Amino acid sequence: PVETALYDLLGVHPEASEDDIKKAYRKKAREHHPNPDDPLAGQRFQEMAAAYEILSSAETREIYDQFGADGLSKGGPHGPGMNPEDVFSELFSQMNFGFDFGPGSRRRTRGEDSVIPYDVSLEDLYNGKTVKLNMEKEVLCGVCKGTGAKGSAKPKKCVKCEGKGWTMVYSQIGPSRVGTSRAMCTDCEGHGEKLREKDQCKKCKGRKTVKEKTRQEIFIERGMTDRQKIVLAGAGDEEPGVPAGDVVFVLRTRKHDLFERAGNDLLTTVHITLSEALLGFSRILLTHLDGRGIHVSSPPGKAVQPGGTIVLRGEGMPVHKNSGHKGNLYVILEIDMPDEDWLRSVDRAALERLLPPKKLEMDPRPETIDEVPYEETDMADVRAPPFSAGSPFFDHSGFGFGQQFGEGDERDWVDEDDEDEEDGAWGAQPECSHQ
Repeated sequence: PVETALYDLLGVHPEASEDDIKKAYRKKAREHHPNPDDPLAGQRFQEMAAAYEILSSAETREIYDQFGADGLSKGGPHGPGMNPEDVFSELFSQMNFGFDFGPGSRRRTRGEDSVIPYDVSLEDLYNGKTVKLNMEKEVLCGVCKGTGAKGSAKPKKCVKCEGKGWTMVYSQIGPSRVGTSRAMCTDCEGHGEKLREKDQCKKCKGRKTVKEKTRQEIFIERGMTDRQKIVLAGAGDEEPGVPAGDVVFVLRTRKHDLFERAGNDLLTTVHITLSEALLGFSRILLTHLDGRGIHVSSPPGKAVQPGGTIVLRGEGMPVHKNSGHKGNLYVILEIDMPDEDWLRSVDRAALERLLPPKKLEMDPRPETIDEVPYEETDMADVRAPPFSAGSPFFDHSGFGFGQQFGEGDERDWVDEDDEDEEDGAWGAQPECSHQ
């Protein structure tokens, strides 16, 4: 191929098969799928999606191999097309790649958004909260009005990139192969022109913007959810010639010690005694997220079964934008059994007469019976490995310290063909864009 930039994006050899390209894209897409915690992940994902879209088609791949990006922009070896330096900007324009290198490239219609993760508690989402934040943003320089120049000075064409805004980068990909790709010019930062140092504004040093401290206020509304966004329109960094982007706060809910949330419903666990399970209870079971004590009385003559669940209607999370309505609160009732000290303090014979009879021996009895020692354990400890594989106490044989419940489950085995079918959607939606 005359150019290998798209192959380099996917990390494959130019002679890779169609299946290799598909698998490489699927792997890269998993690594760089957009998420609010990493604003650059969306751009990387879009670049790889566009590369996959071209290389997965035999027709466009052949054109790219023979004529490079220039050939794609011109539809092959014939026909009019754009300037070679603008090909990536045009080719990926619908995917917001930001290939705005040079003065002739496609201009953005607004500034970049600033995405900020913000941790909240479940109490914040239940009650609502106003938060005041000190922030720092880029604003247009007040001295040069965003030109970066002193007085009426004008920028000159960049010598390093000759005004294109990008330079070619060469990388060794094999014993006799050299890959090429375009990279933003570091001298002019992709603009294709730059001011001489003596012509730069003294305040902003030619950067066109300066940092300014601001105070912002966000309101966490009742019933908001994890990963929900709070958008401050136009509060982002300013850039010359385009409206400022937004500041986007993405809520991240901290794990709560007592409550779990599912939609508008809440779930919690309350411990009761054996006496309460058998004879009933009437007391404050829990303290809610707004500090209220929740008093509950069990029906008379109703025995609570271990792990039994009750529902408290209208005691769940407020419905967002309709906080007059709430979901439900589900309460799992766990029965605390008496300990050995209590058992030793009571008349065992009298207790046995009061309690339901013990189970009878199995009938019919199995032909073979083995006596097995009684040993207590904790399923939480069994499921969570006490030592990592790198620990000197880790038992690599699969027994002893290293043995875990469910180890070697048959579901751990995955057919590669089945995995390909499940992940086929990666290759079917290269249009995914960063939110």
